[in-house]
Amino acid sequence: VGLPTLILLLYAAGLIVDHVARQRVGLRAKPLLQLVVQIGLAVVIVEGTVAVLENTPSATPGIYLGVPNSAAILFALILILWLVLTKTTFGRHLYAVGGNMEAARRAGINVVFIRITAFTLCSTLASVGGILAASYANSVATQINPSLLLDAIAAAVIGGTSLFGGTGSVWNIVLGALIIGSLENGLDLKSQGSDVKQMVEGVVLLFAVTVDALVRRAQRRSGR
Repeated sequence: VGLPTLILLLYAAGLIVDHVARQRVGLRAKPLLQLVVQIGLAVVIVEGTVAVLENTPSATPGIYLGVPNSAAILFALILILWLVLTKTTFGRHLYAVGGNMEAARRAGINVVFIRITAFTLCSTLASVGGILAASYANSVATQINPSLLLDAIAAAVIGGTSLFGGTGSVWNIVLGALIIGSLENGLDLKSQGSDVKQMVEGVVLLFAVTVDALVRRAQRRSGR
C-alpha cells in the first residue's frame, strides 16, 4: 500500500468513526450518501493526481509542468492536516489537550490516546520529510543538519504556534516557513555565513517565544 492510499484509508476511517460517534450520542451527522461522495471525491482526486504524475513523461524526472513532485506532496499534506485539525473531532480534541490537559480529561477526552496519536503523527511526518530530503539530495546523510531543527521550530513559533500548546494553524506555519526561508535567502545574498544565519534565526525565535509567553500571561491574568 502506497503512502497516498494509506492517507486515504486514514481519512476515510476518520470520517466513518466521526459519523458513527455522532450518531451514537445523538448529534447531527452527515447523510450517508454525502459521506460516500466525500470519500469518493477524495479517492478520485488523490489517485488521479498520483496516476497523472506517474504516467506523464517529463524531460526532468520528478518535475511535472515545472513543479517538483515534492511540492505537490507538501501541498497535499498541508491540505490534509488542515482538514484533520479543523474539520474532525480528533483535531478539536488535539487542541483541547494541548490547551489544558486536565480540563480535556475532565471533559471526557481520551488524553492518552490523543498524545500517543500526536507523537505517532509527528514521527510519521518526520519520516516523510526525511524521505523527501533524501530524494531531493539523491543521497542519505547519517546525521541531519542541526540548522533544520532550528528552522522547523522557528517556522512553527513565528507562525503563531505556541510552545505551550493549544494554539496554532497549518497555514500560519506555512507562512512562518516562508518568512524563515526569505530571511535565510536575504542573508545568503549578503554573503553571511551559517553562524550568522543561526544567530539571527535564534534571535527571531527568542523574540517570538517571548511574545507568546507575555500574551499567555496576559490572557491568564484576564481569565481568558
